[in-house]
Amino acid sequence: MSPSSEPSPKKLWDKGIQTNSLMERFTIGQDPHWDLYLAPFDILGSLAHIRMLEKIGLLSTEERIPLTKTLQHLYPQAQEGLLSLEPGVEDIHSQVELLLTRELGDLGKKIHAGRSRNDQVLLDLKLYFRHEIRSLTGEIRQLFDTLLDLGQQHQGLLMPGYTHTQVAMPSSFGLWFGAFAESLSDDLWHLQRAYEILNQNPLGSAAGFGSSFPLDRLFTTQLLGFPAANVNVVYAQMGRGKVELILSQSLAIIANTLNKLAADSITYLNQNYGFFTLADTWTTGSSIMPHKKNPDAFELIRARSSRLMALPQETQLLIHNLGSGYHRDFQLLKEHLFPAFAELRDCLKIARLMLQDLEVNPALMDDSRYQYLFSVEVVNQLVQEGMPFREAYRKVAQDIAQNSYTDPKMVDHSHLGSIGNPAWELIRQKMDHVEQTYHFERIEQAYQDLLQDPQIA
Repeated sequence: MSPSSEPSPKKLWDKGIQTNSLMERFTIGQDPHWDLYLAPFDILGSLAHIRMLEKIGLLSTEERIPLTKTLQHLYPQAQEGLLSLEPGVEDIHSQVELLLTRELGDLGKKIHAGRSRNDQVLLDLKLYFRHEIRSLTGEIRQLFDTLLDLGQQHQGLLMPGYTHTQVAMPSSFGLWFGAFAESLSDDLWHLQRAYEILNQNPLGSAAGFGSSFPLDRLFTTQLLGFPAANVNVVYAQMGRGKVELILSQSLAIIANTLNKLAADSITYLNQNYGFFTLADTWTTGSSIMPHKKNPDAFELIRARSSRLMALPQETQLLIHNLGSGYHRDFQLLKEHLFPAFAELRDCLKIARLMLQDLEVNPALMDDSRYQYLFSVEVVNQLVQEGMPFREAYRKVAQDIAQNSYTDPKMVDHSHLGSIGNPAWELIRQKMDHVEQTYHFERIEQAYQDLLQDPQIA
């Protein structure tokens, strides 16, 4: 079939009725910008969909091959950000169909059979989220490795621990770094649970009520590297908003770990604490005070992570009071969630690079303000010598009050997870285990199979 001399309609729902231009601008909003993030995933979804249409007899092989070739040609352009929405084109789905129709004529219009923009955008979002999660896990792993390496490097170097912001008991730089590493491994578990829920194929649910075509939904599930499909077509549509909410909760939990890391670092860099020093390249100065070295990047990590922690509330407010089925409200979710991935990745990366340039204070514990830090160690030593705990506690308290307390400035902790036994390998195993549960390699293989069709020379 020769290409049509006229482009296909620019709106998939166009019935020849003129829409009010002000209403159109209002409803489209910022969607053209965020839709371009979905471009490569829309093409991957279309490649799988036309393979399925061929399998059930709605496309012949002779029809499917030129469609596949054109989509494969468009894919690297989409990846490199070279596709754009032309004026008047509503979304990326319309743009891709328009390009196919220009190239292939009426054949390009056949690509939409058996699907709706509802399940099309649902699929695009899930493929996009999978991609962003993969990128995010890489940054989390790099920060984890940095923290664990720093923990091992400074395992025995003592620092004060605090409760109620008051000096409490001995800790170590090793424990402090290691605590955030283990926190990230649990954060990645939470993200993996969100990943499992979103990693189900919605394609074939159409507008949320199925189709009279004999769609093979398990076939597209396999082609796109999903381990399972959203089975119920109504529930597949109900996943819009739910997936974003669960995912935003995981991003907020990761942000919470970064927030605490930044808050601690800002405090410990303060001259009154003096736990660390930071390379000058990671600080800014004052326009009036020549001595100032401000930890601006840590402060912005603290602020940005706080903003990320608001994501679940924003998402919840956007989707509450919505019944089942599609609602245009969902469109605004992109504006909140899409930029959050880049912001979180940036925070993870900057935190890692700054931590690599931290220098810890090896003489920290020589400061007299920490003279009572080891009081619990003295109590425990008396207990081991046979004194009841409450009597030992009172004795040490009296010694402190009477200025007869002697500070041992040493600890003897040997149990699991303590200063003397931080169990680095167990923490590393936790991270290794959760990483392996994502199976990103299956997705990569599925995409390669779609983009390297053996039937196409």
